[in-house]
Amino acid sequence: MQKIDLLKNLNHKNIVKYLGSIKTETHLYIILEYVENGSLASIIKPDKFGPFPESLVAVYIAQVLEGLVYLHEQGVVHRDIKGANILTTKEGIVKLADFGVSIKLSEADDNTHSVTGTPYWMAPEVIEMSEVCVASDIWSVGCTVIELLTGVPPYYDLQPMPALFRIVQDENPPIPDNLSPGITDFLHQCFKKDARLRPDAKTLLSHPWIKNSRPVVC
Repeated sequence: MQKIDLLKNLNHKNIVKYLGSIKTETHLYIILEYVENGSLASIIKPDKFGPFPESLVAVYIAQVLEGLVYLHEQGVVHRDIKGANILTTKEGIVKLADFGVSIKLSEADDNTHSVTGTPYWMAPEVIEMSEVCVASDIWSVGCTVIELLTGVPPYYDLQPMPALFRIVQDENPPIPDNLSPGITDFLHQCFKKDARLRPDAKTLLSHPWIKNSRPVVC
């Protein structure tokens, strides 16, 4: 019910819209907007489209950032940004979904300083349970960029616990060698170890890699 209270107040083109709920004696059904093309994680599977080129990743990530700008302005941290939670319509509009572990910063307490999210996309401060902040979503955006480019997130060759250890210990997650300078710099911005130094979603929308990929409206 708390998640419904959070969802029903969100209204943005890049966020899946809450339409209503039905409560029975045994179940609670949440009715959400239908997003027909499914998740980006399902589209990049080898038996479908496969990993995306940089230009397409930039188009999708720009919309993810637009959604995050809105969310963060509402004081909401998504806490589980990944390809499986990014849905797309047949027109190519991206929508953030699955707010099951999201939190309003105004409602954060000691119980919210828990290891929450999905291991390979998780920011170091979340693993260390040091703080709940919007910058954690930015780290996850970086992991999602690598996921969309390669088909898997960073450290996917490791079991979850060793992966969490490496996320905390390494200077930054491994970045593929064959990327353009623009996207490489974007990833380094997302992967700043100190959460306070990570640019926010609005700033990243102005990053050259994102700006250069967006269509010019005359």
